Amino acid sequence: MNNWFIKGLQAGVVTTRYPEREENAPGVSPGLPQSTAIDNASGETLTLGCPTGALRTLNNRILVERSRCVHCFRCARGIEEPIPWETKYEWTTISGDTAVLPKAFQKSLHIRIVDAGDCGACLNEIKLLNSPFYNMHRLGFFITPTPRNADILLAVGPVTEHMKESLLKTYDAMPAPKRIMAVGACALNGGVFSSGFVTGTRLSDILPVDLEIPGCPPPPLAILHGLLVIAGRKQAGQPLHSDGRGEKEGGNKK
Repeated sequence: MNNWFIKGLQAGVVTTRYPEREENAPGVSPGLPQSTAIDNASGETLTLGCPTGALRTLNNRILVERSRCVHCFRCARGIEEPIPWETKYEWTTISGDTAVLPKAFQKSLHIRIVDAGDCGACLNEIKLLNSPFYNMHRLGFFITPTPRNADILLAVGPVTEHMKESLLKTYDAMPAPKRIMAVGACALNGGVFSSGFVTGTRLSDILPVDLEIPGCPPPPLAILHGLLVIAGRKQAGQPLHSDGRGEKEGGNKK
């Protein structure tokens, strides 16, 4: 016991300081590609190399649909003209055209997680939220086994046919007010499993999704950012429209 106590004193506080300050520890995020100006030839090479159709060209620009990115890095590594890559993690966007998500909760939030056909990657990232480094309990977020006590429905996976009914029953059993988070590329658009004979294309086809978090899988801090947005303690990012409108300035030009 004394040895553990001494080691604790030597290590100090290892829990991330996020959201009080930005977390810059290596490996906390795989990052996402950025839209940028590019010549047509290079743009065609990049779009053809993207396995999920996350890239497309428009008016000498290459646009990134972040919800489809699976972090394969084919557009950033091993090519002559790589696309800019950012390493942040506050990726949460509000679903639909709503600019601000109405604040519905005042105290701690309870989360019901539903595996709607997840490969295991997103679930592993979610599990890390209970680890000492992320420790979401310090921020008032708790996982609950029952939807009757849940404020948030957090769904991962491409929504297989046999999980549709379970998702609907879970949502119906939750008390109002309630929020739905679609976490990961599969929940947003089917990911690499999109349009299969047993999978759907996105969670929003079944339930009224409030927040969307891209990534395959999204890192724990991206998921934590989404929870903080629901709690009204962080702002969501602006979703990109099909023509690139809504893109933040800075870091998106060559």
